[in-house]
Amino acid sequence: MQEFGGSPASLRLLTSTSNIALANPEQQIFDAMVEGWRSQQRSRGLREQTIQNRLATVTRFRDFVDKPPWKWTVADVDEFTADSMGRVRALSTLRNNHGSIHGFCEYLTSPLYDWMEICEREFAEIPSQVCLPWNTVAHRFEFEGDGKRRPLAYDEVERLFDTADARVETLVGSGRKGALGALRDAQLLKTVYAFGLRRTEAVMLDTVDLHYNAKMRQWGRYGAIHVRWAKAAGGGAPRRRTVLLVPEFDWWVPGMEQWVEQARDRFAPGSDLDALWVTERRTRLSAGYLDRRFAELRDEAGLSKALTLHSLRHSYVTHLLEFGYADRFVQEQVGHMHASTTSIYASVSSDFKNRVLADALKALIEGEADDR
Repeated sequence: MQEFGGSPASLRLLTSTSNIALANPEQQIFDAMVEGWRSQQRSRGLREQTIQNRLATVTRFRDFVDKPPWKWTVADVDEFTADSMGRVRALSTLRNNHGSIHGFCEYLTSPLYDWMEICEREFAEIPSQVCLPWNTVAHRFEFEGDGKRRPLAYDEVERLFDTADARVETLVGSGRKGALGALRDAQLLKTVYAFGLRRTEAVMLDTVDLHYNAKMRQWGRYGAIHVRWAKAAGGGAPRRRTVLLVPEFDWWVPGMEQWVEQARDRFAPGSDLDALWVTERRTRLSAGYLDRRFAELRDEAGLSKALTLHSLRHSYVTHLLEFGYADRFVQEQVGHMHASTTSIYASVSSDFKNRVLADALKALIEGEADDR
């Protein structure tokens, strides 16, 4: 009998071939399944990183259960999930793992492909769907994050930025290196807050992403920011949006003018680097660096360690709602597809609630007085 030595993907063409033997049938057919699923996802236009993450999860599951897909059972998923919970705390991560395994099984059991026939012929067994409603994480709750997560109060935002500014002044006064980088970091954190940006959205900004706002000409090119690397949905390409600067945050403009027009060029980025936030090595600042710098300044300011860089985005949503901006406007500013997502971010202060209640009571009292 002739041995098969072709590419794993070509195994799918052997549905009726009987004179070809596989050297390592379990591994070769599994590899072919993975390659086939990769191609199917590419044909759907999914991002390569999304595909790679899903394939890695499926491979990790196969290695954990130490069985090929046609031998997988629902109990295997239970054990894999129980083992993962020792390392994974976020329900969203567990749900993504289940989604990857479910999608792979759905592909294998689809009558549009021939994997059922191949497995039955080669192993006298067929794959089945092992991720079912009763053994996987469902998206039942609007918020699944850590309860410690919260926005910063106004005084906490002020303390954070005062600490960042003080570091710049200290370095300038001492004549030590790093003052320029400290100025950049302070302005970057202020930009995250003033526009409600995610960390990747912030570090991926280029100088061309600074835009005018025809209604606020006095701000020049600092009236809006064009976000080109927003969070993707459904494994697609990054989404885009334009975020307007609101009058309550116009204090951001002078600092940005100083960075763009005076400080940035001192890093000598060159004409081939359009990154807004440049490092001393003439490269784009990384998202990981931004997380670390926030944590350093947060600790230096004496703020809670439960606060993360993303808390600034939560603060932006909360404070815009407290300023009286419409829910729909806030949703568009932060790029949420659903209003319910924006509401999760909001955590208005007691002072704001008291003002709303006071206004309502005042209107009620005045209305009763008019009736008399």
